[in-house]
Amino acid sequence: MMLCRPDSSGLLAVIMSGLRMAALALYYGGAQYFPTQPVPGWRLGYSIRRWLLGHIAEQCGADVVVKSRAYFGTGRHLRIGDRSQLGQNLRAESDLVLGTDVVMGPDVVLMSSAHAFEATNMPINQQGALTRRPVIIGNDVWIGTRVIVLPGVKIGNKAVIGAGSVVTKSVPAGAIVAGNPARIIRYRGDRGSRRLPTPEESAQSSVEETSHTKASASP
Repeated sequence: MMLCRPDSSGLLAVIMSGLRMAALALYYGGAQYFPTQPVPGWRLGYSIRRWLLGHIAEQCGADVVVKSRAYFGTGRHLRIGDRSQLGQNLRAESDLVLGTDVVMGPDVVLMSSAHAFEATNMPINQQGALTRRPVIIGNDVWIGTRVIVLPGVKIGNKAVIGAGSVVTKSVPAGAIVAGNPARIIRYRGDRGSRRLPTPEESAQSSVEETSHTKASASP
């Protein structure tokens, strides 16, 4: 008589799924509220959140920093590289991809999904969601305070996103962008070789360009 052996791979999957759910419950139930630097106890808070994220995310690198009240959905497809940060009050979705050494200010929003809205014969809340398009962020990127990044945007290595920017399209490697919508200001490392115009010079250039356009249009 042969005895049936349990499927070890299936059992392991069940155990891992249970650990993920427990880690999620612990994170959202309490650990997310533990201190962030410089509030006393921040080292313990960082350690606990990092440990929990290691059981939640698809990939979690070494020395990752998760600051207080960072939200990342279920985290099932979250991938984050070594020494990267999930900033304070982050609002992201579970399929975010971060490279290594990403620095993130507070109140950042990284969106992977959006509502369909084109049809005018039905309310937007009945039109469903568009196809998910994860945000992908490269290595050595700085994302400033209250930046909003829209679905499908890719931010190249060594880019800098200025505070308050709304990033609607992908950012090339090394670019410094700012504004709504975000535009390239310059590239990292070229400050010494290329001086940016002053506000007065920019205004004068705009006036001259307008005058030239009117003159060209005159018969």
